[in-house]
Amino acid sequence: MVMRVTSSKHCLGPNVYPEVPDGGWGWAVAVAFFLVEVCTYGTIKSLGVFLQDLMEEFGESNSRVSWVISICVFIFTFTAPLSTLLSNRFGYRPVVMMGGFLISLGTIISAFTSSINEMYITIGIISGLGYCLTFLPTVTILAQYFSRRRALVTSVASSGESFAIFAFAPALTALKQHIGWRYCLVILGTIQASVIGCGLLLRPIIIEPQIVKEDEELDKDSLSLKQLQTVYELENEQTRTSISSGTEAGPLKPSSPKLLDFSVLKDAAFIWYSLFGLFATLGFFAPQLYIIELSKSRGVEPGMASYMLSVMAVAEIFGRLSIGVVLNKVRCRKTLVLLGCVVLLCLVLVGFTIVWEFWGLVVCCALYGYFLGTVGSTHIPMLAEEDVVGIQKMASSVGMYVCIQSFAGLAGPPLGGVLVDVTKNYGAAFYSCAVGMGLSAICLALVGPAKSGITWCQRQLFNNCTQASVPVVSLSHFSVCYWFVFSLSQITAISGKRHCCHGY
Repeated sequence: MVMRVTSSKHCLGPNVYPEVPDGGWGWAVAVAFFLVEVCTYGTIKSLGVFLQDLMEEFGESNSRVSWVISICVFIFTFTAPLSTLLSNRFGYRPVVMMGGFLISLGTIISAFTSSINEMYITIGIISGLGYCLTFLPTVTILAQYFSRRRALVTSVASSGESFAIFAFAPALTALKQHIGWRYCLVILGTIQASVIGCGLLLRPIIIEPQIVKEDEELDKDSLSLKQLQTVYELENEQTRTSISSGTEAGPLKPSSPKLLDFSVLKDAAFIWYSLFGLFATLGFFAPQLYIIELSKSRGVEPGMASYMLSVMAVAEIFGRLSIGVVLNKVRCRKTLVLLGCVVLLCLVLVGFTIVWEFWGLVVCCALYGYFLGTVGSTHIPMLAEEDVVGIQKMASSVGMYVCIQSFAGLAGPPLGGVLVDVTKNYGAAFYSCAVGMGLSAICLALVGPAKSGITWCQRQLFNNCTQASVPVVSLSHFSVCYWFVFSLSQITAISGKRHCCHGY
């Protein structure tokens, strides 16, 4: 079967496919996401090479300088709903291009600051906002171009973060010795301007399934959601959603979604998944921040201790690549695979507290990097799976999910620092991460039962509505999605019954 692809008159206009292409222009979007990962998370995690230079330049303490990164990460994640709102209003392309401009602007201006407070604004707020406007729209539209290969492609593309850490850290360390840290920031900001070009590659995608004849629908015993004729526009310069049926004639009437949809907060599965992300974020910081000092405190030479981060970065690349292959092959719920990785990551964090020699720490770093790669590359794209909220609600849910994570991102480093100061033991920070990861595993385990409970309620309501000749009113109060309402209206129309379904 040859897939029909049409485009608008503009070379970078919307792509129209009869089904999710699992390729096509999606490969260009995957390359764009790889570069976005390099210029966002990869750059943020590489800024640590400038901490000592900033302390000496401005005469500030380690904690004061570290707040630059903390503020940046908090703005990055807390403003996620704003990214969703702007994407729904103006489209992904202009939002990502504006984000790339802000990232580059904030980094370059930082090279000319005269105090650490000014860097709180330039890197912390300006670049932090740019990171948000760049990352979330890109990962969202990438998920729309892929279905069967979504986990694999997203995992491979997200490895740009690990490659950036592996390359930027030594390169910037060597470069700043020749030209200074200020010119290094100028060069880094210039590289980040490439995100503007990545935004141009984010062509909108429109899915137009072929029309299924009414006779074919009547011959089948049951009517599934996949048999309904739908036309939905996932993204245009102003995102719209349109739905049509092959059993009813008439022009399409596109309806614009809410700019910021809070309805996902009524979804129990999404709430549990968000709590998983909140607690899991507590375990994403301490190892990178404290592994070198932990190694030194346990007798490892300072020169050798610095290699621990390199071990983590290399292992993380393999973790990101392998989890994509695994999720592309498994037949069970993908959240169960993610749960297994989270449990193992929790055990590795505990392992950091009990090993006392070099090779034991190397093994822990390798395992931590590997499982961090599996979790870090999948926890956001996993929202697109039907196990959580599904591709239809991903655009509105990803902003809420990342916003909820922001509080753990802001509290994680200070919490670990307080525990280290109180106990005088760097291992205490790893205990807090292990506890957070353990709580996240419990919350993730409850996503499946919550989703199954919603599905069971839908089936019961469906059976009651098809057996009784009464109108169906306010299905949204039972948390039934719009597709269910639409399919129910088609069944009643085919059976000759007139039922009215009103959704809020």
